[in-house]
Amino acid sequence: MVWWQEKFLSKAYCVKPIMSTTQTVWILGDQLLQTHPALEAATAAVGRENMRVVLIESQARRRKYPYQRKKLVLLLSAMRHYAAALEAAGYRVDYRQAATFTDGLRAHLAEQPATRVVTMAASHYAGRHFQQQLAAQLDTPVDLLPNTQFLVEQFNPYPNPTADKRYVMENFYRAMRRHFAVLMDGEDEPAGGEWNFDKENRKPLPKRVEPPAAPHYEPDEITRQVMAEVTAANWGVGTVAGFALAVTHQEAASALGNFIALRLAHFGAYEDAMTTRHDTLFHSVLSPYVNLGLLEPMAMIRAAERAYREERAPINSVEGFVRQLLGWREFMYWQYWRQMPGMLDQNSWHATRPLPPFFWDGTQTEMNCLQHAIGRAIETGYTHHIERLMLICNFAMLAGLDPREVNDWFMSFYIDAYDWVMPPNVIGMGLNADGGLTATKPYIASANYINKMSDYCTDCRYDHKARTGDDACPFNFLYWNFLIQHEKRLRANPRLGRNVLGLRHLDEDERTLVKEQAATFLAGWDK
Repeated sequence: MVWWQEKFLSKAYCVKPIMSTTQTVWILGDQLLQTHPALEAATAAVGRENMRVVLIESQARRRKYPYQRKKLVLLLSAMRHYAAALEAAGYRVDYRQAATFTDGLRAHLAEQPATRVVTMAASHYAGRHFQQQLAAQLDTPVDLLPNTQFLVEQFNPYPNPTADKRYVMENFYRAMRRHFAVLMDGEDEPAGGEWNFDKENRKPLPKRVEPPAAPHYEPDEITRQVMAEVTAANWGVGTVAGFALAVTHQEAASALGNFIALRLAHFGAYEDAMTTRHDTLFHSVLSPYVNLGLLEPMAMIRAAERAYREERAPINSVEGFVRQLLGWREFMYWQYWRQMPGMLDQNSWHATRPLPPFFWDGTQTEMNCLQHAIGRAIETGYTHHIERLMLICNFAMLAGLDPREVNDWFMSFYIDAYDWVMPPNVIGMGLNADGGLTATKPYIASANYINKMSDYCTDCRYDHKARTGDDACPFNFLYWNFLIQHEKRLRANPRLGRNVLGLRHLDEDERTLVKEQAATFLAGWDK
């Protein structure tokens, strides 16, 4: 039994399975698995002819955040396609729109009575808390099955974590590699002789290199209907225009194949690069699909591993991609469940500043890098991980933006955002607001890093070399101001010692200038 099952699947929360004549399988919208444990369990118990499948579009869930409209189209279209695929496979499906999940389930059971409900545990805390109370709300027994969308649910390297202990992702990742025999030459020898090839994956994008576009999928009738509904209702933020994401298992598998064939080979070298020339570079853009259940993580991992074994992609690219899935994705999910329910309220750096207006309109800032990154998020619902971490979260941390507000912004604007995804990535890793439980250091940098890894600084009105003055890049004086403000705490971190020692080059007059310019800049939107 994994760590969360002890709490959520105990006798206090889950009715013991019994044989029954009719069963309802409730499938959540982000659990669109081809092999779904609830479908398998109900089929085995009563047969397909004595079960019903229900999927519910909840108005309350949709209103939790002002979601990116492309995210809404992706989710709702994928759900409707999934329901149609189940019907084509012979399942009896009840697809409902309701004010809440409870209302939808009650209406379903009133029309199609069942002696029990079978469902798979939600990936997020509030969802599981709701599920463990569901039997009482429905007056019907509920079987809550383990979640199969995450590999750490099968093998947990740290099943009983100590509350304040720092657990390093690299160690977690190696344990997962060993257990699942991924990119291993023998029991303990990593493929290529190294566990991590990150040092080879930090190249800026050369001018002569033009990445291929990510695949586009023409909206069909179902998707066009969803697009029309979202537009007419004026839900969320952004626009449905240009929607071309995969909405079925077949399209998602095609997107994976496209990445393996056309982009994986160069993914590693340029995975940290940023550019005005291309939105996605060599990134896979598969996170929206694996987070929905349209793809499964081990299938993605094995596809990349085959490319390495068949010499279609180098080890640095394949290992980098595997680390994103088997390392970071699983580790973030593990950290989420380790730290919830308190994670959303973490604020170890005492940051309280509200988000600036340009987070809703990138054209309102003259910082070229943020203008592009935020503009992309608003327009497409996607930016790659370095733009999220080293541009948006870097700025948010240096500027002292409230972690909860930043998390809510990411939840609203990103097509791959779910309740288990953003808190550990934004509050934990991006803003280091959990006291260092997720990441061993705050990911902060000046404009020098941005200039090194991108072409953003070339046409920017700010000078990436200037620390202070009218043309100084805000990333510079905010970075040095952050070091000054938190010098004592940062010096204690062995991974940041060298950065903080750079303060010795600033005399008192320069420190004063940095602090004054930072204060003036930040005061511009505080009201």
